[in-house]
Amino acid sequence: MNIQPIKQRFGIIGASLLLDRAIEIAAQVAPTDLSVLISGESGSGKEVMPQIVHAFSARKHGPYIAVNCGAIPEGTIDSELFGHEKGSFTGAHEARKGYFEVANGGTIFLDEVGELPLTTQVRLLRVLETGEFIRVGSSKAQKTDVRVTAATNVNMLQAVQRGKFREDLYYRLNTVPIHVPALRERKEDIHLLFRWFAQEAASRYKAPPITLTDDARQLLTAYRWPGNVRQLRNLVEQISVIEKDRDIDSETLAGYMPQESTALVPASSAGGGGSADGINERELIFKFLFDMKNDLTALKDQVRGLGTNQPRLPSTGPVYPEKMLYAHRPENGMNIDLQDAEDEEVEHTEVEESLSLEDKEKELVRKALDKHRGKRKKAADELGISERTLYRKIKEWGIE
Repeated sequence: MNIQPIKQRFGIIGASLLLDRAIEIAAQVAPTDLSVLISGESGSGKEVMPQIVHAFSARKHGPYIAVNCGAIPEGTIDSELFGHEKGSFTGAHEARKGYFEVANGGTIFLDEVGELPLTTQVRLLRVLETGEFIRVGSSKAQKTDVRVTAATNVNMLQAVQRGKFREDLYYRLNTVPIHVPALRERKEDIHLLFRWFAQEAASRYKAPPITLTDDARQLLTAYRWPGNVRQLRNLVEQISVIEKDRDIDSETLAGYMPQESTALVPASSAGGGGSADGINERELIFKFLFDMKNDLTALKDQVRGLGTNQPRLPSTGPVYPEKMLYAHRPENGMNIDLQDAEDEEVEHTEVEESLSLEDKEKELVRKALDKHRGKRKKAADELGISERTLYRKIKEWGIE
């Protein structure tokens, strides 16, 4: 199959065999009505695949609706997707059609489908199996003829195992899987994309396009690009606007590349299968625990250097880096800072921190909310989770 016209039509840049294969599958499955599940990391360009499926299908003259499931609050997503009747809930002043009703005869694209609540997943499964849906507040089933495509940047099998996603719905959506490769899996395309974005920026800002020296090009290709194509585009935009010298060397380029060691979530090795490698809440928690453990170990070493031959008492509770350990005199019950104990023989309590994942997760959420003054979207971005997931955790734990 000649996919070059498809690339030109949809503005796809790249010659990677993995990317070509994804485009080829999308074009081949388009004439059918099979459900398609597109997997890949955030920023890798998954949204173009359902557009190809729609454009080469018999539904191409019908409506195409893209829905970001992670951006719709849990309390209103059923109404958004399936519609509601007048008076079905507070604020429902009139009946409203949902996306599945509006997209009748066309295609609906469910982005971040892994964020759907379980109750909504049941409704979606019914649409896929019977073509029927019921508006919120109604008891009458309605028919719809919609082609469903979906995308996710999470490992759906892990979500199924954790009970976050229905197994039957997963297999129903995953009739035809399409994996969009991460940018680090398309190394031959990185410099090509850089040049394309540089030309776009030059045209937009009326300036000569930036170019790379040989050493800068090697650095560009060797970088892991955790933000994929979106991150590369933003980097080119920054350099194009800020740098006066249009010939960029490796030292200048390195100044615009964030150090991977500073990332909240450690990037894992490249892999397929549709998982967003390493991008989930648990790994964020584990990294936090390991960092705190290292800080605590260093603190213990400092404390040991302040006194010698001090017997240990049993562990009694958590110790935090910002709080010093205190010595305890059994004869009078007084607490003394170890720094003041000098050579006086005292005994102290050394304790281990709590490693409860839930406690640390709560602490992370609170810190993120405090840092961003209660702004949930920014806090969710900081934590590497969706705003819907953050809202659910705030409600579940009763965080103010």
